[in-house]
Amino acid sequence: MDIEKLLSEMTLEEKAGLCSGLDFWHLKGVERLGVPTLMVTDGPHGLRKQEGEAVDMMGINESIPAVCFPTASALAASFDRALLESLGETIGEECRAENVAVILGPGMNIKRHPLCGRNFEYFSEDPFVSSELGTAFIRGVQSRQVGTSVKHFLCNNQEYQRMNSNSIVDERTLREIYLASFEGAIKEAKPATVMCSYNAVNGSFAAENKTFLTDVLKEEWGYDGAVITDWGAIKERVACLKAGLDIEMPGGNPMSDAAIVTAVRNGDLDEAILDETVSRILKLIAFCVKDDGKQYDFNRESDHEKAGAAAERCAVLLKNEKEALPLRKEERVLFVGAFAERPRYQGSGSSHINSWRVTSALDAAEADGNRRIRFSPGYTENPSEQDEVLLRDAVSAAEDADAVVVFAGLPASMESEGIDRQHMRMPDNQNRLIEA
Repeated sequence: MDIEKLLSEMTLEEKAGLCSGLDFWHLKGVERLGVPTLMVTDGPHGLRKQEGEAVDMMGINESIPAVCFPTASALAASFDRALLESLGETIGEECRAENVAVILGPGMNIKRHPLCGRNFEYFSEDPFVSSELGTAFIRGVQSRQVGTSVKHFLCNNQEYQRMNSNSIVDERTLREIYLASFEGAIKEAKPATVMCSYNAVNGSFAAENKTFLTDVLKEEWGYDGAVITDWGAIKERVACLKAGLDIEMPGGNPMSDAAIVTAVRNGDLDEAILDETVSRILKLIAFCVKDDGKQYDFNRESDHEKAGAAAERCAVLLKNEKEALPLRKEERVLFVGAFAERPRYQGSGSSHINSWRVTSALDAAEADGNRRIRFSPGYTENPSEQDEVLLRDAVSAAEDADAVVVFAGLPASMESEGIDRQHMRMPDNQNRLIEA
């Protein structure tokens, strides 16, 4: 793709049009000049590809059946760069098979507070861990000519009031913690896009924050990829363009394109700035449409096995007092907790995968030939509901067991994009079960 030639042949309206999406999940092309449209989709721990009319950014409507890989919170516990790169390659191959050009991830915000509802999507409170693992993931995905979108730049560390909150951070803290998480990955792996966050940083919304989108990202770090909005993050289109924001999503709003055209014609926006923006967008399109001559297949069976193997690498054993583990097959074992039957392995929101297959702990034990395992749900998945019958049944079953394995954790209502947790406690009905 000859970017300079294309740019010289484009009309002002076509240039402005490239700066916003075609619809919810597609970037615009220029049909007259042979510039194709691209599909982007949510990630990052699997494909949330939506087809048809039922599209959304919160995971409410169903997406295609796909493989759910361990979330970033789990993968970070592996400290394994090679694992992240390998998973990135697999997800990149899935994207190619599904004609997805850009997957929206990885999430690289620092875990500033343990109550953030989206912490499961982020790697770590340590910027070095986050940067190293993000770098590996980006390299893996982009080795398959699929773009990534490092998000959410910058200081998006809470879900409460995320559309209008103001993160006030001093320079040293920005440099040593928040920017550091992104810096290494952006410099080393060169993600195809960077996604801005909703919040303001030191009084200026991220989408129109020239300090970070241009001064730091482009000039200091030398980033020459495209900056894309989080969905609906733009407040004032021309101000964002001047600050270094390239692509507005979702698309479909002709008013944004018209505002850019008007700004150029009345002298409020230098067309040279628009040309630089369009050049970055054309570079993104050129990267994603480059053909490596390979055929890709979304092999859900083998990818499901890879997800399981990856999850094993992420498991953390805190203590093994009195050598309680491993459990012996001759022991009478009780699995307690609804999650033994219906596991919780991802959070809710835009990253929620419509899992093609789910293997529960009970499924795995049966496949392993262990016939001495009993199961008692013990609690309902509604955290405020205590079922006395379930509780009594679990306690009774435990009296006849040599070992009890409790499956406990947060329900979907307590771990999701768009909300923060109110406390650090486990659900009351689960705590009561464990004590009993």
